[in-house]
Amino acid sequence: MRKTTTLKSYFFILGIFVLLLSGQINAQIVIGTPNLGYTRACASASFNTYNISFVFSPESELSPTNRFIVEMSDDTGNFSNATVVYTSEPGAVTTSPAAFTFAIPENTAGENYRLRVKSTGPVASSSSSARFAAYYKLQDSPFTINNLVSTGAYCTGGTYLLTIDKPGIGSNDSPLNYPSLTYKWYKETSPTTSTYVGDGATLSVNQPGTYFVKTNYGTCTSNSFSNRVKISEVTSGEANASIVSSLGNPFCPANGMTTLSTLGGVSYQWFKNGTPITGAINQKYQTDESGTFSVKVDLGSCSASGSIELESRGFESSIDVEDDNIMEEGDNLWATVTTDAVNPKFEWYLNNVIISGAQDNFLEARSFGNYKVIVTQTTGCKVSEEFNFSISESMDPFPEVENIPNLISPNGDGINDTWIIPTKYVSGTNTEVIIMTNQGKVVLQTKDYLNNWPETPLVLNSINQVFYYIIITQDQQTKKGSITVVK
Repeated sequence: MRKTTTLKSYFFILGIFVLLLSGQINAQIVIGTPNLGYTRACASASFNTYNISFVFSPESELSPTNRFIVEMSDDTGNFSNATVVYTSEPGAVTTSPAAFTFAIPENTAGENYRLRVKSTGPVASSSSSARFAAYYKLQDSPFTINNLVSTGAYCTGGTYLLTIDKPGIGSNDSPLNYPSLTYKWYKETSPTTSTYVGDGATLSVNQPGTYFVKTNYGTCTSNSFSNRVKISEVTSGEANASIVSSLGNPFCPANGMTTLSTLGGVSYQWFKNGTPITGAINQKYQTDESGTFSVKVDLGSCSASGSIELESRGFESSIDVEDDNIMEEGDNLWATVTTDAVNPKFEWYLNNVIISGAQDNFLEARSFGNYKVIVTQTTGCKVSEEFNFSISESMDPFPEVENIPNLISPNGDGINDTWIIPTKYVSGTNTEVIIMTNQGKVVLQTKDYLNNWPETPLVLNSINQVFYYIIITQDQQTKKGSITVVK
């Protein structure tokens, strides 16, 4: 009897387990085909938000831990390597219809993407959505080709190579910085129409016309396109070689050197004001000067040339003092700057320390030392120019010395450079001064000696050369001696 009871209990528990398992197997939902509401997704860094909505039934069959997953196919519509673009939180969605917002991946590029929705509890999957174009525009601004030069030329029977610039002129955001991007080239057929002519980062041209390139974003519109380049065929004579300045024309030298670029060729020679520039034999030439710059381009069996009147937005200035100035103690020196700078700013320095309050175009200098003024154009092109000058104390040409020196060292150091004698023998005393070489050749004879011998550099035959002097006073007193000149 006990065995029968035990057997009945076993079958009872087994039945309950089968019923529970049967309930789990039969629990299922149906997910409807996703609705997009758009035929293309054209995303970028500034916009990447898209919606998907769907229905499912019955709501009661959802597990409390269910997640809905949105998958995106590859660019052919295949889900074998699908990308998950959205996953809901467990149990967050319990009612139908449902809608999600998602972003497309940055490597998206194609015309035939699809979406589908899957659930995890119970496991179910919708049908694929309608096909749609989708692109993530990694680069979405105008860019340059041909170094922004608007023309190009090839000799009859030859070709011209158009290239997307990297990095290009100025702040050009070259699409070549984004390796996943592809490109399509076009030739204009009218001012408003064009025809597709090729793919890639370069295009070899053997037909005259105006060409440009776009980043390949399919049916999505974008701002990722190049400048136009007009290509011509040279059958005879010389073609026009346009020149472009990277900083514009006029240019601001405060921004550095501007780069002059011309059309592509076999070899180049640049000129300034008609004179060849040594070493300027490349497609580009850098300068910070104004002037007429021209170039000759060898295209192979023909040539091209062009020129540009390059102007700087700098200014002209001058200062009315010498580089080196002498001043007596207690005197002053006025320095004035003349300039055509727009809204100029003036900064004056003494010994590299700014002079407080000195903000005018003039300065009354009262101290000895090294002065500097910086003139800055503060409107438009902000560029500066610097002037330097010094003021030193004037030396007494007739200092009182006790004895007649017998040694000088005329090396320009300001010390013992000339033969300084007592004031009773110098100019105004009617004293005759005679200086001779050791061979008796007179090199100086005067009754108006100014303490200035030698005035010109001496040709010395040895390291220390000896000269002789005779001093004859008004009352016929005579002084004789030697002067050793040290190098």
